[in-house]
Amino acid sequence: MYFMDIYFVVKTLHILSSTILFGTGIGIAFFMFRSYFTDDLQEKLYASRNTVLADYIFTFPAVIVQPLTGFWLVWKSGYDWMSMWLFATYVIYIIAGLCWLPVVWIQIQLRKMVIHSMATGAELPARYNKLFKLWFLLGWPAFIGLVAVFFLMVMKPV
Repeated sequence: MYFMDIYFVVKTLHILSSTILFGTGIGIAFFMFRSYFTDDLQEKLYASRNTVLADYIFTFPAVIVQPLTGFWLVWKSGYDWMSMWLFATYVIYIIAGLCWLPVVWIQIQLRKMVIHSMATGAELPARYNKLFKLWFLLGWPAFIGLVAVFFLMVMKPV
């Protein structure tokens, strides 16, 4: 009985952290994307500041909890560590993470550029638009990857 209690607690943490990771990602993407279409620097700053903050508070811890709880669940469930569906989740998760890391850096750069423009009264540099477009492009593989991981976790295809 004790094992099952711990198992379901860890499984619940795994599901919650995946939900936080995915939900925060979509929320961040929505607000950052919307801020791109305003000329109001205050709105851009609000979106970029809170995007960076949400990544620190929600996304980063979820990124850590996901593999820790996932590996524990694989171990306790007795799944083959290298079964095709699990191996695919490892690869996809790593690819999504490799897309997310530069996205975080880009968000910080965008925030800095908005702060600088507000302080100096200068227009946003052309680099802002280039980095924003790169941010947008890198978000897609991470988003699609997490959808694929959800599918694999639910279906557990053999």
